[in-house]
Amino acid sequence: MLEAKQPHIRCGRSDAAPFAILPGDPERVERVKAFLDDPVDIAFNREYKSCRGSYQGVPVMVVSTGIGGASTGIAVEELRQIGVHTLIRIGSCGALQPALRLGELIIACGAVRDDGASRAYVADRFPAVPDTDLLAGLLASAAEQGFAHHCGLVHSHDSFYTDHETASREHWRRHGVLGADMETSALLVIARLRGLRAASILNVVVEHSGDIESGINDYVVGENRTATGERNEILTALGAIVRLARQ
Repeated sequence: MLEAKQPHIRCGRSDAAPFAILPGDPERVERVKAFLDDPVDIAFNREYKSCRGSYQGVPVMVVSTGIGGASTGIAVEELRQIGVHTLIRIGSCGALQPALRLGELIIACGAVRDDGASRAYVADRFPAVPDTDLLAGLLASAAEQGFAHHCGLVHSHDSFYTDHETASREHWRRHGVLGADMETSALLVIARLRGLRAASILNVVVEHSGDIESGINDYVVGENRTATGERNEILTALGAIVRLARQ
């Protein structure tokens, strides 16, 4: 009898590892895979591309989530069904504070829930916060490896193209939020409700005064410091996983 596969990620229990790294872009799965020992491709369906390998002896899955909280939420739910218990997002973001530079990392201590997916689960009063041990592990991993990083709040939203994007970015900048993405709040809320450990690292690909479209285009083709930032967030996530696995 064939093993049952989850309907969207197309992975089953035999594919799972306890720890999963979640990039948004399917192409980033290949770049994480380069750091793993004995990587094996699992599936590629819709926006969900996956592989499995190990890092310093610890089994690790890598599964892309696509863009936005809705597709991220599906990945979280289906990964839970196959036995994954720890999830780390490695994403990109636009900086909201002038001091942040391209390629620097934001390790989220919480997220503004301005997305629809997390609201479909629970009222806005419920916080979007990472697992404490996982957050501590990420901070220690980034510090030990000498990566420029910041810890603070991020703003998770649902579109780059509404008519009030400039006003929204300025509003959250004034409130001390460090950066903006589209997936962190959904990941943190759904994982918390389902009893999973989750955290999010974001690579700054657009500075506060930069052009969003140009910055994202540069990141996609792997130019300048954003490519280094991506490498650093991958290694930060892997280092934290090893720390947790050995505790």
